[in-house]
Formats: sequence, structure tokens, C-alpha cells
Amino acid sequence: MNEFVGKWRIIDMEVWSQDMVDLVEEAYFHFNEDDQGQFTFCAVEGDMDIVVNTRIPELEFSWEGTDDAKHVSGRGKIEFLSPFEGEGIIYIHNGDRSAFSIKRKEQSVPDNVVKFR
Repeated sequence: MNEFVGKWRIIDMEVWSQDMVDLVEEAYFHFNEDDQGQFTFCAVEGDMDIVVNTRIPELEFSWEGTDDAKHVSGRGKIEFLSPFEGEGIIYIHNGDRSAFSIKRKEQSVPDNVVKFR
């Protein structure tokens, strides 16, 4: 999980324009060291439970949260293309799904973080 820890900016979503993605605040995913995380885009905010694939740099997550104050949940997956960028898909249970691209907010990976192989 260490190589993913930190804040990642959502730079593109397949379904919504960037103005919509950044509606409430600058859209992001944040991954914590304890296999948990948070995200926000459009009017959706969620808390994630994360499972890391140790064979390749990717993670899968289930989540629950709100969409404009309505309870929602879902799942998703992110494949990391480098220590600085990734692509994924997020599913809203009984709702939309969207592919997306993310970019690490920090300019460099901290020294104590395990680098991709």
C-alpha cells in the first residue's frame, strides 16, 4: 500500500466534464497507510476499504458515502501506470460508472515509500 499513500488528483472522468468533476472542490482520491481512503468528485464523497494487489501495481476498493446527501455505495479499481499516474473505474451501485485518470498531487514520491518494480 505504501506506494499509493497520499493524495491523487482526478484529472479526467469519462462521464462528466472536469467542471462537473470539480463541482464541490478539486476532485481527488486519498489513500491512507491503513488500507482505507477517501475520495470526492461532483457531489459524491466516499470512504474506501482498499485491497492491494501485490503482484501488479493496482488496488480494488469498495466504498460508501453520499451523493448530494443521498446515501450511495459502490466499488472500483485503479491500475497505477507509474508512481505518479493511474487509471481506473468507479461504480455507483444501481447508478453510473465512469472510467477516470488520476495524477499524484505531490511532485515526488517520499523516500520511505516503496517504489514500483
